[in-house]
Amino acid sequence: MKVLDPEGDGEQMDGKTTEGHVDPSVANAAVAQPSHRPPPAPDPAEELEERRIALPLLCCCAVLIGVVTGIGAVVFRDLIGLVHNLFFLQTFSVDYDASAFTPRDPWGPLVILVPVVGGLGVTWLVSNFAPEAKGHGVPEVMDAIYYKRGLIRPAVAVVKSFASALAIGSGAAVGREGPIIQIGSALGSTLGQIVPMLTGQRIVLVAAGAGAGIASTFNTPIGGVLFATELMLPEVSVDTFLPVALATGTATYVGRLFFGTAPAFIVPPDLMLTGAHAATLKALMLYAVLGAITGAAAALFVRTLHWLEDLFDRIDGRYARHALGMAIVGALFYGLHLFAGHYYVEGVGYSTIQAVLGRQLDGAIFLLFLFAAKLVATSVSLGSGSSGGIFSPSLFMGTALGAGFAALVRAADPSADISLSAFAMVGMGAMVGGGTGAAMTAIAMIFEMTRDYDIVLPMIIAVAVALGTRRLLSRENMYTAKLVGRGHPIPKALHANMFLVRSATELMDRDVLVLDEATPFKAYRAEAGPDLRHAILTRGIDQGVLVSGVLHVDATLALVLGTTAADALTLQAIAVTPFVIVRPKMVAFDVITTMERRRAEAAVVVGPPPPGGPDQVLGIITHESIASAVAASIRIYPR
Repeated sequence: MKVLDPEGDGEQMDGKTTEGHVDPSVANAAVAQPSHRPPPAPDPAEELEERRIALPLLCCCAVLIGVVTGIGAVVFRDLIGLVHNLFFLQTFSVDYDASAFTPRDPWGPLVILVPVVGGLGVTWLVSNFAPEAKGHGVPEVMDAIYYKRGLIRPAVAVVKSFASALAIGSGAAVGREGPIIQIGSALGSTLGQIVPMLTGQRIVLVAAGAGAGIASTFNTPIGGVLFATELMLPEVSVDTFLPVALATGTATYVGRLFFGTAPAFIVPPDLMLTGAHAATLKALMLYAVLGAITGAAAALFVRTLHWLEDLFDRIDGRYARHALGMAIVGALFYGLHLFAGHYYVEGVGYSTIQAVLGRQLDGAIFLLFLFAAKLVATSVSLGSGSSGGIFSPSLFMGTALGAGFAALVRAADPSADISLSAFAMVGMGAMVGGGTGAAMTAIAMIFEMTRDYDIVLPMIIAVAVALGTRRLLSRENMYTAKLVGRGHPIPKALHANMFLVRSATELMDRDVLVLDEATPFKAYRAEAGPDLRHAILTRGIDQGVLVSGVLHVDATLALVLGTTAADALTLQAIAVTPFVIVRPKMVAFDVITTMERRRAEAAVVVGPPPPGGPDQVLGIITHESIASAVAASIRIYPR
């Protein structure tokens, strides 16, 4: 049996196109036949030229993104230092060590107004140039990946840099990793729009920019790759992993040229966790308890932030609401400076984290108060309209909570041999993993940021328990809760689409009729029975027989044609076209791709001919067949 390609450009066989016999009259009729498929919705990226680029070229683009993002991280940190020194020290300098406490500001009580002034500048920038720059940035990147085909406006990178530098430098209790993630992603998206490429490849560059941003900020290349893999990439393969890894490694190298190779936080050697301590059952049980407490704290953080966002939205005037929020933050850190000696919760908070890891702060009550103060300061900052991340605040809260928990245990049992620094490090990872949902990222990054390998085992236990506890109390994490509120849910897992590797013979419906196209519909009804099975239409030609059409029976067609009024019609008159021809061993991915490219309603599976005989029609694949295969493949996953 010969096969007819309705597009007139050959038969589809095992993913390759070969010459086939085409009857022009039938081909023209097939093209002219109206399709039951509605016209596609307008595509926001339709004006962009799209073509697949080779993997080596995509990797070169990723390296370029790594270089630019690494330099961007350096410039961004310098901007933060410049703003911070101008506001708090009245000096014009970019030198700023975030791990050292800020000296008492010469403004005195008027320092409360510093974050207010900075907040007004942030509001002006965001309102006039890039509303996407508001908030902590990562949800906007995820939204662009899953709902905007990887499109981020180039202006976002510039506006986010200045807005977040102004916010952090003037004392807003937010982090710098969210902005640099969004900046790196915007750079990746921009390059993906300049260089014509497929949407999927542009999304890879967006994820690569995100991983490069977080790696260059914290000097954590492994954490950067895992962050992009866990939270950004919709699909993980060699084609997606290589560009992300190259961008992340390149950005880390550039960052180290300027910041050095030292870890983000220094833990004194005599205070680091020992392998013997990490292996004790009592210690591991305490880490599990800490994980449960931290998971509850992460859920509280998620709910508090989004409750305050809703609360501030009720205040008329974006400038008024942000000024009020920043005044609260200013009063909070000034009160801490007045009564405790330092601003503590101002800015990224690395100085407090370093002080806890170095055992300069070990009072249980005060540490737990710092946790609560940072939670309020960060939620108020972002809820009122600031621009910055939640990663660094999560590190701060986890550190304070972990060390505070260890101090309480030590107070209850003075003989307990536990390290406050170790519990602080584990608390960091548990808070980040629980709050963001990126468990592997949290474990790898805390190890990279402290260089203490013995912390890995306790970290795994605490992060796992924290993530499970947070999921029980809050299904959404810090990043997805905001998007769900917009009606843009994000997948909570990466599933392998196992149905895509099934063969055409596994997908096809075998219960089909092979009939001449001139067959009257009445005769078809008599042979098909009450179910009105699919039919493959054939036409006789000089060389034998060819497939000329498909009778695709769906609910609508069955309703309309399941009457005697249609009996006078021939099958050719009601055939659905176009269709495609596929071979039995062709995998589902290739079948779907071919059907989509041809806008086909069905694929006819044609097997090899027996010796001296025609090709054999084996079955038909319809959209319903594909939907059934998808449903069957996800049935094995737990809800």
